[in-house]
Amino acid sequence: MILRSLPVHADTLAGWPRRGCLLVLSLLISGLLGGCSSLRYYQQAVAGQLDLMWSARPVREVIADPDTDPALRQRLEQTQAVRRFARDQLALPVGDAYRDFVALDRPYVVVNVVAVPEFSLQPHQWCYPVVGCQAYRGYFDPQMARAEARTFREQGFDTLVSGVTAYSTLGWFDDPLHSGFTRLPSERMTALLFHELAHRVVYVAGDTAFNESFATAVELAGLELWLSRQGEQARFQATLARLERRDQTLALVAAASEQLQALYQSEDPLPPEQLRQHKARILSELRQTYLAKTREWHAPGPFGLSPPVFNNAHLALFRQYNQYLPAFRQLLREHDHRFADFYEAVKALATQPPAQRQHRLQALAAAAAGQPDPDHRASD
Repeated sequence: MILRSLPVHADTLAGWPRRGCLLVLSLLISGLLGGCSSLRYYQQAVAGQLDLMWSARPVREVIADPDTDPALRQRLEQTQAVRRFARDQLALPVGDAYRDFVALDRPYVVVNVVAVPEFSLQPHQWCYPVVGCQAYRGYFDPQMARAEARTFREQGFDTLVSGVTAYSTLGWFDDPLHSGFTRLPSERMTALLFHELAHRVVYVAGDTAFNESFATAVELAGLELWLSRQGEQARFQATLARLERRDQTLALVAAASEQLQALYQSEDPLPPEQLRQHKARILSELRQTYLAKTREWHAPGPFGLSPPVFNNAHLALFRQYNQYLPAFRQLLREHDHRFADFYEAVKALATQPPAQRQHRLQALAAAAAGQPDPDHRASD
């Protein structure tokens, strides 16, 4: 997940008083943006980011502290091994990210808002200075997130408000570790670190599905390699099973999305009330089919054992992280899992016009579907 913020690198903030730093950034924001709501959003984003930075302690100090809980110490030691692995084996631009640690007083670092029109699958785009548009908005302040979602619902949008364990500032800041990472199971923490570091490789303004699917592909490939090097074959088999559940869920979501797209874009549009009835039926069938799958799997799928009543926003968010995943995994295979070469190919793809880029990704996905996939690289 990528949180939008002004592109000020952490090194430029060193030694600045907290109040002065926040004031300078707020003045910069005020000069770039008009409107009270935009200013309030950026003020909470800056304040939240700076609070993380000033609350952080170097990981090495936390590890050396005799009062540190042994379980946390073990997790932090693992994160530093993962950083080295990401740099040396996955060719990721680690820099100084994840060398500091923050203990949070909440389970999630930020809260995301997704808003999608009632009769569409195209999410609303929030646009930002310098870095462009994104199909979700991250808040450090949960109350502001809920208020934003409420505003969209009053306008007839489907919305989703969900907690986010981690985010990337795309290398503008040296992102810290926090307890949201270390509370996760070991392999999930590792996968999340790979995912967020992948965002530092490439970013396409306005193409959330490209950015998130690429990061998920790196996450899955990296996790497989990490587990194999750790000799954790049993956990790797469980990871493969999770990937299969994700793939099956993606197929269900894709099928439901095709039905909804045909409904919303019909040349002979139905009255709104009939559209709502058909939409509710399709989403209900998706939920029931998913629940039937969970009974076959005997394990939770991506939406858990008790999924919510689905709306357009649920589908849009799930597709953003998975839509192009088969394509990127195929591209990685075509480069024989040489990560540096794969990244160069992805960067070249990112420079193409949107239609051309999408056509190439569709071709890669078709190639992936037309051949066996013996080297599933995975986790959810």
